[in-house]
Amino acid sequence: MPAPPSASLSRSAETEDDALTTASIPLADAPALRPAAIRTIAVRGVLAAALVGLVVAAALVSRHPKLGGLTFLPSRASAIVVLDLSASISTDTFQRIDATLTELSRSQRRFALVLFSGTAYEALPPGTKGRELASYERFFRVVQPAPGYAPGFPPNPWAQSFSAGTSISSGLELARSIAQRGHLGRPAVVLVSDLDDDPGDVPRVTLAAISLQRLGIRIHVVGLNPSPQNARFFQRLVGPQGSVTQSPLPGHARSASSSTSFPVALAVVAALVAVLLAANELWGARLRWGAAAA
Repeated sequence: MPAPPSASLSRSAETEDDALTTASIPLADAPALRPAAIRTIAVRGVLAAALVGLVVAAALVSRHPKLGGLTFLPSRASAIVVLDLSASISTDTFQRIDATLTELSRSQRRFALVLFSGTAYEALPPGTKGRELASYERFFRVVQPAPGYAPGFPPNPWAQSFSAGTSISSGLELARSIAQRGHLGRPAVVLVSDLDDDPGDVPRVTLAAISLQRLGIRIHVVGLNPSPQNARFFQRLVGPQGSVTQSPLPGHARSASSSTSFPVALAVVAALVAVLLAANELWGARLRWGAAAA
């Protein structure tokens, strides 16, 4: 029995709708849109390349976080540690030196080391890995020589012929010479001392500090339990660009691996990735259109 005319027309309309749905609709002015299409492809290519680069940068930054601990010292500073070994150093400050050297050696930074008393000498050259400072820790750590004997410090090579008077200026002057000789980038001095300087050395240490600051070399003091008067004097001496902090308590060196500073670089990279993703959505989205509003 033949289908009614209305049914044939309905199937014909459905077939035509399906063909229109699956086939592209020719656009008369398509060539005029070609420059815009090329520009869109170029923009999306640049954005894609930038996103890949930023993702790689984020991965690298996250693998090498900045370690905490030495908050007073800029992350990229070429640090010169100036360590006080004068006769005024006591048992308590010996233990503080041990804690300070432990903290520095754990920081995964690089240092030069200057030792001073009445005079100064360069013990480690610039760029030495921080773990090399650990070899000096044993001289400032209390040991039990044998059962029945009182704990004490091991003999150190400076006690007999080096540790005498205190001339902080000699340490600062040698640090300045090392920074200039080595053309160090962003040099900084870390003075580890009880700050009990010889009164006759005060004018000279003042000139040494001023000379360092004129060269753009900041001075960061790690005080070995200094007197309040000496701490205030050096706080004025190092100026607003420097700092005076207390050394770690004996046996309480802070572990750089246990605390991390805020990952600024990683946050910046993540923000840039988000911006580029938003830009890709804004400029790289497909062209859409709909029926005109009635």
